[in-house]
Amino acid sequence: MATRKSAVDKTALHKPVVMTDLKGQTLVTLRTLTEEDPASLETYIKLGGYSALKRIVTEKTKATDIITEVKTSGLRGRGGAGFPTGLKWSFMPRYFDGVKYLVCNSDEGEPGTFKDRDIIRYNPHQLIEGMAIAAYTLGARVGYNYIHGEIWQDYEIFEAALHEAKAAGYLGENILGSNFNFDLYAVHGYGAYICGEETALIESIEGKKGQPRFKPPFPASYGVFGKPTNVNNTESYTSIPWILEHGGQAFADLGVPNSGGTKLFSVSGHVEKPGNYEVKMGMPFNELLELAGGVWKGRKLKAVIPGGPSTPVMPAEAIMAATMDYEGLSKARSSLGAGSMIVMDETTCMVKALHRLSYFFYEESCGQCTPCREGTGWVYRVIDRIVNGKGKMEDLDLLTDVSNNIAGRTICALGEAAATPVLSFIKHFRPEFEYYIQHGKSMVESQ
Repeated sequence: MATRKSAVDKTALHKPVVMTDLKGQTLVTLRTLTEEDPASLETYIKLGGYSALKRIVTEKTKATDIITEVKTSGLRGRGGAGFPTGLKWSFMPRYFDGVKYLVCNSDEGEPGTFKDRDIIRYNPHQLIEGMAIAAYTLGARVGYNYIHGEIWQDYEIFEAALHEAKAAGYLGENILGSNFNFDLYAVHGYGAYICGEETALIESIEGKKGQPRFKPPFPASYGVFGKPTNVNNTESYTSIPWILEHGGQAFADLGVPNSGGTKLFSVSGHVEKPGNYEVKMGMPFNELLELAGGVWKGRKLKAVIPGGPSTPVMPAEAIMAATMDYEGLSKARSSLGAGSMIVMDETTCMVKALHRLSYFFYEESCGQCTPCREGTGWVYRVIDRIVNGKGKMEDLDLLTDVSNNIAGRTICALGEAAATPVLSFIKHFRPEFEYYIQHGKSMVESQ
């Protein structure tokens, strides 16, 4: 049987990766990218790493003061929901007599989403420091970073960083000579998209089948092993050290009202330079597209999914007038999501694109809720029928009806996520679906 390399084999994991083409970006969560050994403790400390944790622990900063600073920053959850981080922290019971937990959601499994793994790969210590600061603030004794099951090398990099941090006194007992204790562990998932939902993730940490829980109770009162638990995304925790180093207002000023700070956008699809781009919130879409090299092969932009497949698709004319922030995309009738931007050029068949997305949600449904379990299957089979030249015009109304009967009727948001692309694709590109049904082939591929 083949064996995997040790998680502390740093020579195999820390590879030189100096990034020089960072024009237009503002590095907060990926500030180590300019260094030759970005994931190492030495690099992070050289850039001021762990100074915020050291100051907080040494000065015995009040938890309420830290939460106030996070609220001032305008930081909102970077995993897709966009809930204010400082407000979420204030929900944790302050005087609970028992163990409290901290969980980092690094289980990014949605198509087009690949930002969190770059934080783990290139700047793991800032994530560790952010979680340690959160643990100090919320009184958590134990933390878990739940890492997506299909990125094993990144998991090893994080394990190596944990060993470094603990050896240097930033984790474990009596951190930095104080009475603050915090143990942090990496948990390796198995690639199930549903485990990106925070309560399914908690179930998985407990060794159970990864299925969402009914809410309430929410994790802040009943989380890991039934104890109070705070769950945040990788990018959210990693923003915390910068906020406490420079001040909440400085972070807020990087963005726009209601969307403070920077945001990592995973840009993929039909662009010249796909990848992760960390930019100030509120950047116009066309500027972000330019950073990614523009639409490839000199073609025209057709559509964009701005925040991952669970966010409504936007035609070119709508997205070109939008700004990349919570309010800007909401006004344009879509949403920021996790910042997973999928760009589609003029040659894209929207029927086949939806066919692929519907298959993903059908396969990834955990099956717990009947509307999602049955509805995602119905949606996929109807679209599959259309793609195979056997569609009927009434199928479009059927798809709309089924999708509306999934959304809002499930325990978690996967049902709504599965319905969103169907409704938005048909709304904006109905003529393509009608043509496919009438002619048994793609309108785009027929031109």
